[in-house]
Amino acid sequence: MSEQTQETGLSQPRRVVVVGAGMAGVQTAVALREQGFTGTVTLIGAEPHQPYDRPPLSKAVLLGTAEGSAFDVDFEALDIELHLGRDVLGVRPDEHELDTAAGPVPYDVLVLATGAEPITLPGAEGVPGVHLLRTLDDAERLRPVLARQHDIVVVGAGWIGAEFATAAREAGCAVTVVEAADRPLAGALPAEVAAPMADWYADSGAVLRTHARVARIEPGAVVLDDGSRLPAGAVVVGIGARPATAWLTGADIELGASGEVVADQHLRTSAPDVYAVGDCASFPSGRYGERLLVHHWDNALQGPRTVAANIIGEATGEAPVVYDPVPYFWSEQFGRFVQYAGHHTSADRTVWRGDPSGPAWTVCWLRENRLVALLAVGRPRDLAQGRRLIEAGTPMNPELLADPARPLKSAVAQPS
Repeated sequence: MSEQTQETGLSQPRRVVVVGAGMAGVQTAVALREQGFTGTVTLIGAEPHQPYDRPPLSKAVLLGTAEGSAFDVDFEALDIELHLGRDVLGVRPDEHELDTAAGPVPYDVLVLATGAEPITLPGAEGVPGVHLLRTLDDAERLRPVLARQHDIVVVGAGWIGAEFATAAREAGCAVTVVEAADRPLAGALPAEVAAPMADWYADSGAVLRTHARVARIEPGAVVLDDGSRLPAGAVVVGIGARPATAWLTGADIELGASGEVVADQHLRTSAPDVYAVGDCASFPSGRYGERLLVHHWDNALQGPRTVAANIIGEATGEAPVVYDPVPYFWSEQFGRFVQYAGHHTSADRTVWRGDPSGPAWTVCWLRENRLVALLAVGRPRDLAQGRRLIEAGTPMNPELLADPARPLKSAVAQPS
């Protein structure tokens, strides 16, 4: 707690500064007001645009069916000070000051919500026709590329690569996706679960090349390490993202192995009066017994409510709230709606519901017969019921669970 807060009393309004104007930052500012915070709330964003939601960038905005995806938030009515187009340079926790390109900004409580930034392909910087897809400006640069129906090479068959390939095929582009691993989504899903998804590329008319590493990118072509030369009017790189925390170097705030801010179960950092939320932060999960770094929209929506409650609770002397969600995300790709809930790495059993070669199926992961995660393709009811069962830790009957005609909630184990 800052000295100023101690001097003025716990109930006095304070200055909360939120760094990052994406989903996590905006929702933190909004949650503070919704939960009754009456102090100053300042939201600082590096981009000049009105704060916007990112998922539509790889869908409606990219295809030109929407001009933007600005949040429907009246910042003025909520008395949230908005400073856009302002880079943050560092923070001095001992002085409770944030350094920005426009000068220092004092705070009583600081919330780090700077999100993640795309990983670039070595040697591709500055090559004409090479794109990333993370910001509104990225999507606006890519929209005319799709409209001209270029031959497009996508580097990376992860979630964003698949979503972009989907949009490019919808726009009528010839699409080749190159992936260094042996399958799509290699870093996210086990081989047996990701394997059926490889067929989705061919079904859509896209070419998927696995075990394919990029040797170099030239104007108009991608050259693979086996000598293959792929024509490319444009190249989109989707090889992952990392926490946008380089600006915190030397700030005496603990960072993890992936460069993320290390937060505790209350989303507080190692520095006094500093919280972290969203893609830039990891947190310990009591539910899963390990530290999680979740780069998905729902985490950026849910975490801010905990941060706001703890900022307000600290001032009123209330017990801090623990953040321990069931992670959730979704992806729309190649005509399929894919949803995932939970965290599967500790599972000891996998149960399939339905034929993975068909249009709708689910994979369930169990640990000691309790559901810990599931992936649902075209089965949203499974996802909704499964998420609640994960949260409750309900014992399941694996044999009943394997019947895709049975509602997931009716596959619970009966007491002996």
